[in-house]
Amino acid sequence: MLKIINGDITNCKTDAIVNAANNYLKEGSGVCGAIFKKAGSEKLQKECDEIGYCNTGESVITKGYNLDSKFIIHTVGPIWYGGNKNEEEYLRASYRNSLILAKKHNLNSIAFPLISAGIYGYPYEDALKIAKDEINKFLENNEIDVYLVLFN
Repeated sequence: MLKIINGDITNCKTDAIVNAANNYLKEGSGVCGAIFKKAGSEKLQKECDEIGYCNTGESVITKGYNLDSKFIIHTVGPIWYGGNKNEEEYLRASYRNSLILAKKHNLNSIAFPLISAGIYGYPYEDALKIAKDEINKFLENNEIDVYLVLFN
């Protein structure tokens, strides 16, 4: 099931929320900063530092700490360079790999922000179409509750 909602992803009561991370898994701004602050920046950053790095399009998992979610799946979406640097493939991989990681950890629910559509500059409508497309493809063969949380 895919449900698109408006709200604050840090308030989701799902098994995992997805962080739109940077490659070095450092506390950033936007959704990343909000997730770090609510989870507890110091503990979350320590665990992220132990992981060290995440390639664009890939995903890693940490504890949720002070969040209502048990886990945070960190995925690195692409920076928008005009569409000529495989941005769509990387964005699709970010959603797909996050969902695969959730399945691997037997999670029943996950909440995504709109990856790369903020400070990474991915065009909003295109990012939304890709998110819905990749999530729905995954749901054809897998059962998990997926929330796409759009922030006003």
